[in-house]
Amino acid sequence: MRVLIVLPTYNEAGNIVGILTKIRSVLSQATVLVVDDSSPDSTGDLAKKTAEEIGGVEVITRPTKSGLGSAYRDGFTWGLEHGFEAFVEMDSDFSHDPGTLPKLLEPLDKGFDVVVGSRYIPGGSIPDWSWYRRFISKGGNLYASLLLSIPVSDLTSGFRAYTASVIRNIDMSNVKADSYGFQIEMVYKAMLGGGRVTEVPIRFIDRQMGKSKMSMYTVAEALLLVTWWGIVARVGKIARLFYKLSAKESKK
Repeated sequence: MRVLIVLPTYNEAGNIVGILTKIRSVLSQATVLVVDDSSPDSTGDLAKKTAEEIGGVEVITRPTKSGLGSAYRDGFTWGLEHGFEAFVEMDSDFSHDPGTLPKLLEPLDKGFDVVVGSRYIPGGSIPDWSWYRRFISKGGNLYASLLLSIPVSDLTSGFRAYTASVIRNIDMSNVKADSYGFQIEMVYKAMLGGGRVTEVPIRFIDRQMGKSKMSMYTVAEALLLVTWWGIVARVGKIARLFYKLSAKESKK
């Protein structure tokens, strides 16, 4: 299976060399695609230099900072065009352990279409988070899971793997969300298309270098989108039920 690891970056000069080197040591046959949004700290240049030294690394430089979801859309589209069979999302700041990559990819060989690295199943953990931050995260995940009827405990996890077939079925041009919303939308659309989803436990570590790119906007976007998708799904169910009842009445 040809694996492409998509690595969005913006101002990750302190992490990029180390993360690329570690990924290559863990999965020597995989290709890493760095999608850099013209980082002013020269992350893209460091990635290109590292690519020359270790091989198996490609770099796309985008003109402006365009968001996480957009970076993955561009990365997945590039990967499909180049014939890759499996795709991995992960952060470039070591919050996702590259050593977990083989475990993350393993279920794809067993017929699963999406594998989510979960902090909230047995074996998963977030050792650096306060109870309050963990409460907010778990609450948001529970809200999305219940509203969208998705049996996944960590819908907002950014460490995951997909088959090429499920990416094609989702159609990346129709995925509009970013950040947390993007992660939820991808699983939601995969399952709507009949994709099989599973979770594997991961240990999530807060970044040690650089600044977090998260904001209240990304959280609000996810909540609003989840609520909207939930409303649309329920309206659709009511409409289908009404249609069936009308059809029965017309046959009498």
